[in-house]
Amino acid sequence: MTTLIDALRLALAPDAVLDGTPGAETFQSPWTRLGAPLAVVRPASTAQVAAVLRLASDAGVPVVPWGGRTGLVDGCVADGAIALSLDRMAAIEGVDAGAGTMTVQAGCILQTACEAAADEGLLLPLDLGSRGSATIGGNIATNAGGNRVLRYGMMREMVLGLEAVLADGTVIDAMNPLLKNNAGYDLKPLFIGSEGTLGVVTRAVLRLRPAPVSQDTAFIGVEHFDDLPRLLRRLERGLGGNLSAFEVMWADFHDLVTSAPARGRPPLAERYPWYVLVESLGADPAVDAARFETCLGAALEEGEIADAVLARSKAEREAMWALRDDVAQTARNGPIVTFDVSLPIPAMNAYVGAVQAALAEHWPDLGPPMVFGHLGDGNLHIIARVPALTPEHRHRAEMIVYRPLTALGGSISAEHGIGLQKRDHLDLTRSPAEIALMRRLKGALDPAGILNPGKIIA
Repeated sequence: MTTLIDALRLALAPDAVLDGTPGAETFQSPWTRLGAPLAVVRPASTAQVAAVLRLASDAGVPVVPWGGRTGLVDGCVADGAIALSLDRMAAIEGVDAGAGTMTVQAGCILQTACEAAADEGLLLPLDLGSRGSATIGGNIATNAGGNRVLRYGMMREMVLGLEAVLADGTVIDAMNPLLKNNAGYDLKPLFIGSEGTLGVVTRAVLRLRPAPVSQDTAFIGVEHFDDLPRLLRRLERGLGGNLSAFEVMWADFHDLVTSAPARGRPPLAERYPWYVLVESLGADPAVDAARFETCLGAALEEGEIADAVLARSKAEREAMWALRDDVAQTARNGPIVTFDVSLPIPAMNAYVGAVQAALAEHWPDLGPPMVFGHLGDGNLHIIARVPALTPEHRHRAEMIVYRPLTALGGSISAEHGIGLQKRDHLDLTRSPAEIALMRRLKGALDPAGILNPGKIIA
C-alpha cells in the first residue's frame, strides 16, 4: 500500500491523496455508510482517473467511486479499498442552447447543472430530494429517477453520450451528442445504472428540454385507492402531455410530515386515506391553468377526488413539495429501514395492506410503515420502523417487503439501485439467466474484480 500511495501521489498531486482516516473524515455523509477506505484519491481529469485505475489494477487494490455519497443502499462502502472521489471534476464544460445539450463533468452537483440549464432557458428534468448534493456521475451510475420520471423518464433518457474509464485505465469515449446513433452496439447503457461496477463515468453529454413557462400544482385528497389510477389517466389525457408529477402519500406519512415543528397547517383541512401532489409543466400560463382547473373540476364532479387546493404562488407550491420531500421526518421515532420498490399500480393497495399487516404482526408496538412515492411511474417508498438496526431485524423487514414482489412482477429497486443492501435479494426479481449475464459482463469489463467489488452481485 505504501508503494501504491506514493505512486498515486506522483500521478496526481500530493494533496490529491488523503490517507484513510483523514479522507473518511473529510468526506462524511449523513446518507450512507462509507466504511474505512485505505485512502481517498481526488483526480482532477479523466487522464488522472485512468492513472488511478491503472495503478490500482496493477496492485490488485479495489477502487470504489464516490460521487455525492447520497445513495441509500451502501453502494459507497469502501472498506479495504481506494475511494475515488470526483469532487474535483465538477465543471460544466458547455451548454449548447441550439442543440439542447450540456457537456458536464461527473462530479458536478445536480442542482448546479439544473441552474446552468435554466440560465439558458432550458430544463434538465432530473429532480431529486438530494439535488443539492447528488452528482451527475452518481445519477448516471444509479440511473436516478426522482419526481418527473412520469414525463421525462429516468436518467438514461437524459444521457446522449458519456465517457467512462474501465478498470485497467482504458478510456471509453462515447461522448457523441446525437439523439439517433445506431452505429453498432450502444455502449452507454453498460455504465448507466451499473453503480460503478463496470467503469467510472467521468463526463457526459446531457439532453436538455425547453424550460416550461407555466407550472401548475395541486394538493389533493382521495377517499378510495381505485380513484388514484383513474385520476392519473384523466390528467394524462386532459393535460395534453403536460403532467410531470403524480406523487402519492399514504395518510400516515402525510400525518407525520404535516405535524413537524413549524410546518403550519396542512394544505387540506380534512383527513383522507391518500393525498396526491400533482404538477403540470407547460408553455402558456393562462391556457394551462384553465386546463388544469378544468381537469380537477371534472375529477371532483366524478368523485375521483374528495378535495383539492391549488398553489396560487411559488411559496405555496414550494410548501407543498416540501411536505413530499421531508423524508427525514420518518426517523423521528426510532430506527428505520428504507425500501424503494416498483410494482403494477393496480396491485399496490393490496400489497401495501399485506406489508402493513405483516409488520404489525411482528412489531405491533412500532406503528405502521410510512408509504409514499412516485405512484404515476409505479414506484413506492416504504419506510418501516424496527426495534433495532440489527441484521436480524433488517432481514425480517426485507423479507416482508420484498418477497411478495416476485408474484406481482415487481422489483426490489425502482430507482435507488442494489449496492450491498439488496444484493442478496436480487434473485427475487431477476432470473438466474439475467444474473449470470450480469456476472459475464462484470468479468469481461473488470476481470480482476477491482471496481466497487461486492456491489450488485457477489
